Amino acid sequence: MSSTSSTPPWDVQRLPRADGGVFLVTGGNTGIGYFVAEQLSATGATVVLGSRDPAKAEVATASIRSRVPGARVRAVRLDLADLSSLGTAVESLDVERLHAVVHNAGVALDDPPRRETGDGHELMLGTNHLGHFALTHWLMPLLSAAPAARVVTMGSFAAKSERLDLDDLQSRYDYRPKRTYARSKLAQMFFGLELDRRLRAVDSTVASVVVQPGGALDSLTPSRPPVHVRTAGARLCGAPAALLLQGKHAGAWPAVRAVLDPTVSGGQLWGPRAFGLRGKPRREPVWTHLTDTSVAARLWEASCDLTGVDLGYLQVR
Repeated sequence: MSSTSSTPPWDVQRLPRADGGVFLVTGGNTGIGYFVAEQLSATGATVVLGSRDPAKAEVATASIRSRVPGARVRAVRLDLADLSSLGTAVESLDVERLHAVVHNAGVALDDPPRRETGDGHELMLGTNHLGHFALTHWLMPLLSAAPAARVVTMGSFAAKSERLDLDDLQSRYDYRPKRTYARSKLAQMFFGLELDRRLRAVDSTVASVVVQPGGALDSLTPSRPPVHVRTAGARLCGAPAALLLQGKHAGAWPAVRAVLDPTVSGGQLWGPRAFGLRGKPRREPVWTHLTDTSVAARLWEASCDLTGVDLGYLQVR
C-alpha cells in the first residue's frame, strides 16, 4: 500500500482511475448509494447496483449513464430481506472477482408497528445488518480472488449515541423505530470492524472498512431527476441546515474514499471532517463503544445463528 507522503492529497472532485475494477453497491439505486455508484462510475470501473426493485435500478443506471460518459454500470436484483435469495443474486453478478462491495442498502421505518422479514427477523435489523452479514459470506470467494479487495460498511452517525441490547437484538420487547434503526446501523458497524479483525487473523488479502456519512439530507442533495428531484422550496428550507449538515452526494464521499484510496486500511472508521457531520472525508477515531470486542464477538455468533450462515472459517486466533 502506498505511503501517505507519496500519495497526492485526496480530492473528492478528482478521483483516481480504477479501470478494470468491479464494485458492487447495495441499494445503489437511490439516496447515498446512488451517489456512491455515480462517483465510482467516473473512475472507469464497472459498477453494479444491487437493488430489490429492478425498475428503480434501471432508472438509476440510465441517470448515471447520462451524467458519466462511457459509464460501465449495470444492476442485479438483490433483496437483503430474503436470505435464501442471496446466493442466486451473487451468481448473477457473473464476474470472476470483486474488488469492493459497499454495504449501503438500508431500511428505515418512521412509525410502528414492528415488521418482520420473510425469515422472521425484525425488518431493519434483518435488512440492514443480517442481510449484509449473509451477503458477505456469499461474496467472499469473489473478494478473495481480487488483489486487496475491500468490504465497506455504511454506518450512521445516529449509532454514536446507541448501544446494542444483545438480549433483544430483534427489538421484540422494546421496539422504537428510530432506536431500532440506529441499533441496526450500530450492528453493521460492529460487524465491519469485527470482520476486519477476523480477516487479519487468517491473513486474508481482503480488508473491511467502516464509514459513516454524517448528516445527509435530501434538501441539500443536488437533483438527479427522476432519481431525486430537489424543488426550489426544499432548497430554501434546507439552506440553514447547510451550516452543519450536507447532501447525500457528500454523504457518499467517505465510502468512495474507502473503496479507492490506497492509504485507507482495514479496521478504520471514516466520516465527514467537520464534527463527523459534514465536509470532506477523513479518518476518525473508532467510537469507544465500538472497540468492545466482546460485544462484537457475541453479535457475530448471534448473527451466524440467525442467518444460518457459517463464517466459522474466520476465527480470531
